[in-house]
Amino acid sequence: MPALDGMKILDLTQYEAGTSCTQMLAWLGAEVVKVEQPGVGDPGRHTARTGGVDSLYFLTFNGNKRSVALNLRSDEGRRLFLDLVKRFDVVAENFTLGTMERLGLGFEVLKEANPAIIYATLKGFGTTGPYKDFKCFDMIAQAAGGAMSISGYPDREPLRSGATFGDTGTGMTLAMQILAAYIQRLRTGEGQMVEASMQEAVSNFVRTAMTHGERADPVAPRRVNRTGAGGSPSDLFPCAPGGPNDYVFIHVNTSRFWDALCIAIDQPELAEDQRFATPALRLKNLDELQAIVSSWTRQHTKWEAMEHLAKCGLPAGAVFDTLDLLEHPHLVERGMVSEIDHPTRGKWKMLSPPFHMTRSKVAMTPAPLLGEHTDEVLVEELGLDGPALDRLAGSGVTARAHAMAAD
Repeated sequence: MPALDGMKILDLTQYEAGTSCTQMLAWLGAEVVKVEQPGVGDPGRHTARTGGVDSLYFLTFNGNKRSVALNLRSDEGRRLFLDLVKRFDVVAENFTLGTMERLGLGFEVLKEANPAIIYATLKGFGTTGPYKDFKCFDMIAQAAGGAMSISGYPDREPLRSGATFGDTGTGMTLAMQILAAYIQRLRTGEGQMVEASMQEAVSNFVRTAMTHGERADPVAPRRVNRTGAGGSPSDLFPCAPGGPNDYVFIHVNTSRFWDALCIAIDQPELAEDQRFATPALRLKNLDELQAIVSSWTRQHTKWEAMEHLAKCGLPAGAVFDTLDLLEHPHLVERGMVSEIDHPTRGKWKMLSPPFHMTRSKVAMTPAPLLGEHTDEVLVEELGLDGPALDRLAGSGVTARAHAMAAD
């Protein structure tokens, strides 16, 4: 049985931060019903899409969900939503602050409909404070959360990470709060509001850098690949045949790793070389040491280097590009790559959930078409009959499944 079997979530999220939260829970077995505006849907459906179909961006973050197209701006649409709230455990949203209240669906209203409801909200800068009304996206969160200040070369401008941890990292933060609130409700019967701020979620990833103040300036400097932390070398080294991602990262932060590296690159005599006898000396002569190690790595592919060094007991990692992640035998064998068959996009590969549970298995399903499950959910949850469904669809309160219109 899936771990979250029985948990029911009304999903009003859009783009990535909120949708990654609810998808994580769907991957763990929760029933997630995505409520979208008829004819429009989650704006993520349109993000960089081609061929008049839902974008790959949308499909990536909305698998294992059902879609109900419901006009929350209409009185009847709002009433139907509140009827659904009575039968669900969680309402999740990441609208601009105040949107839910303008729709007449703020926390107090939802709590009146269902006192046990868990209301999960994700905002750029939270629901209080001087910045609460400021708009936020992943890169804004990375800047305001402190991540950019420690990324890049010390004498250059700050850099944004290509990994969207401002979005998905915040989604995971909210998902943990939802799970905690759900467990608490099982004990007390009481619902609550849970909130995640993108700025605060990113700042949580910066905690290690904050410890820099114990040793030096309280403002942590930017750090690139060469860390020099606890010893050397610790850096990215070029590999054959010299492509843009043909590199291996080697981390040598103990004397034991240093001895192992000398043997691994067939230069055991380096362990006795006075230029590199201590971590301080290796750091002092780092350029020379980097050249020695690079001369070895350039003779090997990143996979050969990683596997050989790892077998010698060293922390080493090839730079996986996005195609490597979908095709590498290690990830394939571990079930981390799935083929999804979507009704309009056809078959495509994506990463599976990073969850491994012996007693909880959830099959991956494609992201829904807009309104694909409108009638199904309204029949299951509210017992509406055919004429009622036809009337709602005909009046524009709901909409039934359709593919996105051509660009």
